[in-house]
Amino acid sequence: MRVEDVLKAKIVHLILTGKPEEALKILGEYYHVSVPELRVGMPKGHLKDAGCYVAEKETIYVSDRVNMYNPYILLHEFYHHLRVVDGRHRGSEKYADKFAREYVEAYRNLLYS
Repeated sequence: MRVEDVLKAKIVHLILTGKPEEALKILGEYYHVSVPELRVGMPKGHLKDAGCYVAEKETIYVSDRVNMYNPYILLHEFYHHLRVVDGRHRGSEKYADKFAREYVEAYRNLLYS
């Protein structure tokens, strides 16, 4: 297994075990970007969403505490943070989904290998 895949699996494990802030800190260091804040409760206009990223506040919002420990949601929103911080449009919802899926798959592969 590649070192990058081990890191991805570790990030998912941290989120699942109640340490999402630590996971975001490691991601920020790994990608050389600021660490986004994490908040429970959705901003106006996103009340029906499970999560969202607000670039102006550099904050990932999740709808409830359960979603705070959902690696797919956090990683999807972290991708949006990466895209904005980088200063270029690097993708869409499709690419955010792909980013999150790669992390979750690395975790599954490590568990079942």
